[in-house]
Amino acid sequence: MKKIAVIGAGTMGNGIAHVFAQKGFEVHIIDTQKAALDKAMATIEKNLDRQINKGTINSEDKANTLQNITAFTSIELGIVDVDLAVEAATENSEIKKNIFRLMDEKANPTCILATNTSSIPIAQLAAVTNRPEKVIGMHFMNPVPVMKLVEIINGIATSEDTTRSIVALTTAIDKIPCVVKDAPGFIANRILMPMINEAIYAFSEGISDATTIDQIMKLGMAHPMGPLQLADYIGLDVCKNILDIMHDGFKNEKYAPCPLLIEMVQLGKLGVKSGEGFYKY
Repeated sequence: MKKIAVIGAGTMGNGIAHVFAQKGFEVHIIDTQKAALDKAMATIEKNLDRQINKGTINSEDKANTLQNITAFTSIELGIVDVDLAVEAATENSEIKKNIFRLMDEKANPTCILATNTSSIPIAQLAAVTNRPEKVIGMHFMNPVPVMKLVEIINGIATSEDTTRSIVALTTAIDKIPCVVKDAPGFIANRILMPMINEAIYAFSEGISDATTIDQIMKLGMAHPMGPLQLADYIGLDVCKNILDIMHDGFKNEKYAPCPLLIEMVQLGKLGVKSGEGFYKY
């Protein structure tokens, strides 16, 4: 694989594009909004500067990385002749299905179609394509340039060749692939989100304040960030969406979002991106 398309220029999309470009791949970053692409390129440049300041790369590495990225406002144009297309749009199954239909129609027949979804079953996305054996999950962690894990999710129809290719590619970009089977929330969020939800319940019941709850998990469980602060960074709307998907998928009440989480999302208190969640930013 030499040429990669990344669909979606948000936090995850620009991070994925950054990592592939830094490892020498030709990257097409695609978003229908030019403003989103401009913001993504500015973010990538800022993160490269941060790496220079840390001494992990030099100015030549930065220049080469930026040179490897081309921005497109059209999937039809950006996906031509790529070896892998990674969808990194918002966590909404209908939006992702529409993107997969278009990718399947416009990409060459050998192109693997991957999704960065953190919870939506791969089978749902593969079902709208004519190449389900070439559909797979690549769940990167945020911030992508820093975090080593990529959760590789096999759909029921994903071929062994597709899995081998993506595992090898993940290793080539200096990440660690962990292969799992398809299920709502996979492994990472199936375990993480109920913990965050329980922390929100404890907060809503007045058992302790947000800072103390987070401090207990950081000091007692060696977590680098407490669950409420982490929820703010993920986005409370994203947390709610993931819990909704697992609740619907498993039909189990233990995955139902805490009423306080639902209320905060309705009020627009989404965490870091809105300026206020469990903390103010």
